[in-house]
Amino acid sequence: MQNTAGALNTSEVIESSAAPITVSTAEVDSPSNEAGLTYDLTMKAAKEKAELLTAAYDTNSVQYTLIDHGNIVVSGQFGKNDEQGQKPLTTDTMYGIGSTSKMFTTVAVMQLVDQGKIDLDTPVVHYIPEFRMKDERYKQITPRMLLNHSSGLNGSTFTNAYLFEDKDTYAHDTLLKQLAGQTLKADPGAYSVYCNDGFTLAEILVERVSGMDFTSYIHRYITEPLGMANTVTPLDSPDTAKMAGLYYPTYTGQLPGETLNMIGAGGIYSTAEDLARFSQIFTGEAEEILSGKSTTAMAQEEYKTPLWPDDADNSLEYGLGWDSVHLYPFSEYGMKALTKGGDTPLYHSSLVVLPEQDMAAAVVTSGGSSTYDQLLANEILLQALKEKGTIAEFKPKKSYGTPVKADMSESVMQYSGIYGATSTTTNIEITEGGVMSVTSEQPSDNPVQSYEYSADGTFRSTNGNTMISFVTKENGRTYLWVRKYVSLPGLGQTAVSEYSAEKLQPQDLPAETTAAWIQRDGKRYYLLNQKYTSLAYLVSPVTHTQLNLSKQLPGYVLDKRITGPNTAVSELQIPGMSGRDLSGLTFFTQDGVEYLNMGGIILVSEDAVKPLNFAKKSIVTIPPSGYARWYTISDKDGGKIVKVSMSQNASFAVYDAKGTCIYFSVIGGKDPVVLPLGGSIVFAGDAGTKFEISAQ
Repeated sequence: MQNTAGALNTSEVIESSAAPITVSTAEVDSPSNEAGLTYDLTMKAAKEKAELLTAAYDTNSVQYTLIDHGNIVVSGQFGKNDEQGQKPLTTDTMYGIGSTSKMFTTVAVMQLVDQGKIDLDTPVVHYIPEFRMKDERYKQITPRMLLNHSSGLNGSTFTNAYLFEDKDTYAHDTLLKQLAGQTLKADPGAYSVYCNDGFTLAEILVERVSGMDFTSYIHRYITEPLGMANTVTPLDSPDTAKMAGLYYPTYTGQLPGETLNMIGAGGIYSTAEDLARFSQIFTGEAEEILSGKSTTAMAQEEYKTPLWPDDADNSLEYGLGWDSVHLYPFSEYGMKALTKGGDTPLYHSSLVVLPEQDMAAAVVTSGGSSTYDQLLANEILLQALKEKGTIAEFKPKKSYGTPVKADMSESVMQYSGIYGATSTTTNIEITEGGVMSVTSEQPSDNPVQSYEYSADGTFRSTNGNTMISFVTKENGRTYLWVRKYVSLPGLGQTAVSEYSAEKLQPQDLPAETTAAWIQRDGKRYYLLNQKYTSLAYLVSPVTHTQLNLSKQLPGYVLDKRITGPNTAVSELQIPGMSGRDLSGLTFFTQDGVEYLNMGGIILVSEDAVKPLNFAKKSIVTIPPSGYARWYTISDKDGGKIVKVSMSQNASFAVYDAKGTCIYFSVIGGKDPVVLPLGGSIVFAGDAGTKFEISAQ
């Protein structure tokens, strides 16, 4: 539920809609501007850059706020809300804040630490006795490890978590049961790698220790004392009319509201102004909420383990809850900056806090990304610091410098090979002449990237913005260390320093195992066990998962090492983001049909997906398993118009030949549903649900 700058593709721009645009700005007089400071320049810059987000960075609408010494001094919004232009954006329009919700969970845990009810270094099983896993190391997991991402949990157990206007609590309620069937990917405390499940477990920890449900807890002890009237969760049944309008690039029309039912990991709704009020906890303006001792503890360097890369400008260096406790570019000005961002499929957010300056900026958006939001928050803060005279001028953008030509030792060529990261592999080729090419093994729009050997032993891009080296750690694993400065026109510069991938070693497989996997190479597998309201049917590529064996690395499928005819495991140990959300593959057969279990997600082989005979009337029934029913669209049915009669507890979706959703009944639409040639259709609902289909 969170992006990094390394994944940015700034070439994609959504064209502006013809729908009305709303603009609003506000400035509040405050003790912090007694000298006549009006923040006019900051307001102007914020408005211009918010406008830029909607014009050039895939953002539908944006809301932003600057707070200075406890006073909201800049606040505004810009963009497209509802399609009809009947609901203007206001400061009270609510957005999903995604993983910025983790800061509420962290504050809740730390409040209980303040009260002596939780000790950060006492194992979680002491507080949640029924917490179990298939790995005895789980008994070592502590609350601190949940909050600094070092628990060793695999990542995100998110079945039925992202839903359209459906507050089903299945994902939260079944987490302990699902974890009971999992193993750990690393020793608890060994290193920090982004982990959503750790924060859902921390949410449950708060509930068990406090005796309150999480939503009630955060209202009583965080939002109500701070006057955060527009901060709610799905369990509050918020007024959908007050939520920011949602859109998806490949789907026509406005979407229903998005609910994420792992509240402590990413399910809270809020506004930029409310997040600014929340930030006062970390600037010393709200010590009645949380002690200074705890806020200081949250801002410590929790990420520093032997596996973390050496110090470099960065935007990802974990504290307790925080994504970074040394955010670039504020480090250039000698300032401590804390940040937390959040991304759901449709909403994004960023909170940037300067505790020593008693300032913070919050940005929330529909569309876009948390990285864009963070950059906008950075720009607002820097402009305000300059307007106040705290900084004299903006620092220039940085670069690692262009390559310095030098002879390369032949030993460097040993680093050629296949490198794995979460669900992907990359081919690294190094020539004797000192040129390194980087190519994704998976289908990608990104061209081959080329880097040149430099005199300091690194490889650099010709523009000097990226520097790459290879590091072998004490665990015997070799990592691709990428350091780069990413500059986005109008939004400033961010920095990334990460182990982006780990070198994988080829392996020989028994003939029987090889034959089984060759049969699956290139096949599609179709999603079966997501609820009928799930966003997965619209936005997730998992609906049409394609398995491609590594062409360069025998014995692997994606990042996963094949361990038998029906099993493969991901054994990556990468800190930060590139080793998050790991899952194995387990195939099983029932009634002659092959299924795939991928970390709790169940899919079915394309071999079992046949054309539906779209006669004048057809009936499809959901089986007792509750699995969705998939069908392909044959040549004779392509172009037909279908109508489907079904109960409320059901949905269907239609996909084109590329697997892009072109119709999802939960969203609906006035246009007739035309079956695309070579496409597919899925029916989802409770077990026994019947669909009556007519075609013409």
